[in-house]
Amino acid sequence: MSAPPSYAALARLDRVEPEWLAERRRRGLEAWSAASMPGRGDEDWKYVDLDFTLDDFAPAPDPGAPLGGDEYLEGLDGAAALITMVDGALVSAESGEVTAGGVLDAPDDRIALRDASAPPGADIFAAANSAFSPPGAAVIIPAGRVVSAPAVVDIQAAAAGAVSFPRLAVMAEPDSEGSVVLVYRSAPGAEALVCPVVEALAGRNARLSVSVVQRLGESARLVARHRFEAERDASVRIDEIGLGGRYARQRLDIDLNGQGSSVRMGGIYFGDGGQVLDYRIHVNHRGARTTSNLFLKGAVTDAARAVWTGLMRIENEAVGTSAFETNRNLVLSDRAKVHSVPNLEILTDDLQCGHGSSSGPLDEEHLYYLMSRGIPRPRAERLLVRAFFDEILSDLAEPGLAAPSRRAVAAKFSAARQRAGS
Repeated sequence: MSAPPSYAALARLDRVEPEWLAERRRRGLEAWSAASMPGRGDEDWKYVDLDFTLDDFAPAPDPGAPLGGDEYLEGLDGAAALITMVDGALVSAESGEVTAGGVLDAPDDRIALRDASAPPGADIFAAANSAFSPPGAAVIIPAGRVVSAPAVVDIQAAAAGAVSFPRLAVMAEPDSEGSVVLVYRSAPGAEALVCPVVEALAGRNARLSVSVVQRLGESARLVARHRFEAERDASVRIDEIGLGGRYARQRLDIDLNGQGSSVRMGGIYFGDGGQVLDYRIHVNHRGARTTSNLFLKGAVTDAARAVWTGLMRIENEAVGTSAFETNRNLVLSDRAKVHSVPNLEILTDDLQCGHGSSSGPLDEEHLYYLMSRGIPRPRAERLLVRAFFDEILSDLAEPGLAAPSRRAVAAKFSAARQRAGS
């Protein structure tokens, strides 16, 4: 078996590639060479102490064997396209009503997007993706077309001890409407690191929905950078389901550039054992009369921790903006912790905005009410946890993601209660 390639080998810039891709690598390599591992002193990494570095993992020499079936994928009927990426590499692409395939097979002007190659402030993981990732995959929803079935992107970490750098570009062309589902998963027991960069652009008057299901194995780690842009009168919907990973971080940058553009985000996350689930969300209102509404619900038990920070910045020219962010958390054990920090940065006085955050145990009055009607406490607790998340799960853009999410939440909660002896 050949030895895995080193970062130095991956850093070669003499490959025959389009100039835009070579430039992305050059810029990424510069940023990666100058960067260091983040620590608590970095504002965007507060509340987290990483127990790993990039050097703890080796880039996979070749994609591992693709994983088997998945209940989330099976619940999505009649996909408009299916992309499978294994250890960062595109291994298969099936196009239907939307265009899906390798990024090099699409026209450059569509895929360069806003070229997030090591954007300002990029961390070492995003910079490494720009420098070392395979060319990546693309999903394009054609202009003027309404596509009812989702395009599905199955992102797998199969090789134990490997780091992978998946890269995906999503474009909803003007006046189009469509949905994309991303599923992150890993081989059982595999200690792996996944560092994806996802670029999504909703063109003028487009309607784009992106659902992210994070269900990595308990030994895998995720450090993801997801970036969304909306042009004039475009709307973006983001659904988040975070269940897996030893450490799972998503940095989401949402830029509402066009007048009248909007984003709606809903999501759930549930951490147990020693998991750390880490969400950093930055919404930039740049266009006039833009709208954002963020609502995430989470729960932690055992010794798990959750971090949620939301920053909504309203620029001076973003007059008539409406911006709201809310985070609610259940803390289901004495050792579990939540850090929930909403922030607003307002540079105009013509707007409506608000934010809210709460963390606490299950409501004892609600438990008493159920128990007084003959429901045993363990079942009453399960009912309240299910009801807590159902506000989000009953309103997903892709309803097929709800049932497996309910089962996963119920299984994690029951297992934690058994470990606690209750």
